[in-house]
This record gives sequence, C-alpha cells and structure tokens, in this order.
Amino acid sequence: MVRMTAEERRENVIRAAITEFARGGYKGTSTEVIAKRVGVSQPYLFRLFKNKQELFLAAATRCLEDIRRVMADAARDVPPEEVHTAMADAYQKLLADPDALLMQMQIFVAVASAEAAGDREFGEGVRAAWLELWDSSHLLLGADTEETTSFLAYGMLINTLVSLGFPPEHRVWSGFAGLPSSE
Repeated sequence: MVRMTAEERRENVIRAAITEFARGGYKGTSTEVIAKRVGVSQPYLFRLFKNKQELFLAAATRCLEDIRRVMADAARDVPPEEVHTAMADAYQKLLADPDALLMQMQIFVAVASAEAAGDREFGEGVRAAWLELWDSSHLLLGADTEETTSFLAYGMLINTLVSLGFPPEHRVWSGFAGLPSSE
C-alpha cells in the first residue's frame, strides 16, 4: 500500500471541497462531510487547513486556477486569430462538469455574502485569483481590453444560461455573436 504525502492528501481535500462546496455552498457545507469524502478525520483536515474559510478559499482559488490553465492550454499553439474560439470552446467543455460551474457560482455568493456582512478580507484571495485569470486571458487574447472584457462577460453570460438550464441549442443563445457553437 502506497502512503499519500500530506501534499497529495491536501490536493484530495481541495478537490473534495470543490465538489461539496459546489453542491452545498459555503454556509451549507460542513468540514465533516468534506473530511468523510476524502477518508480523513476532521482533526486531520484542520491540520491541513486552519479553518473552513481557508479551505473554501483554497477550493475557490483552485477553481479559478483550473479555468486559467484550461484556457491557456487551449490557446497554446493556436494562431492568434483562433485563440478566442479555442478558449471559448475549452471553457464550454469545462462547464460539462457541473461542479466547475456550481463552484464558480458559489464563490460569487460566498464572497458577496461575506462582504455584505462587513468581511472584505474573505474575498481578497478570490479577487487575486480572478485578477490572474483576467491578466492571463488578456494576454492570450492579444492584450485588447475590449476583447478581454467581452470574452469574460460572455463567460459570465454562459454561466448564467447554463445555471438556469438553457441548453446550448436553445434560441436564447443564438443572439449572442461570438459565443462558441454547440457542436
């Protein structure tokens, strides 16, 4: 039997946390459920992460890093005029995993809720990860602010449409130029 390192176990906890937080949100997810999913004790989980907030922020940051990595991989070795489409197609495939979409939505809800309650610090790590996503997308899309803004705005629109259950072939998608095809 091969024993996992603390870093491997930490990675497993982050992945489990993404799944659980995606489905239950920050407030509705217990660390006990996450620990059980990975097969560790709750005290061990708290040796890896000092509290639930730190675990959520690690999961949120990983979610945004995954998006950034998927887009960068899609843009690699693609002619500049095809980067937008390659990144959009890659993002649409990423959303085939319901936890990827739900976690994004839960991130926004958790940060907005914390900030409404006066806790601005909660969102600092998420904002930093989102800015890395912006910067990376901006460079991949040719450092055109309008292009980057439009691309990320369409991404949020796609999140909303998918969250509401509109399939890609629905007529509501057809009016948006630049959206990837549903093929």
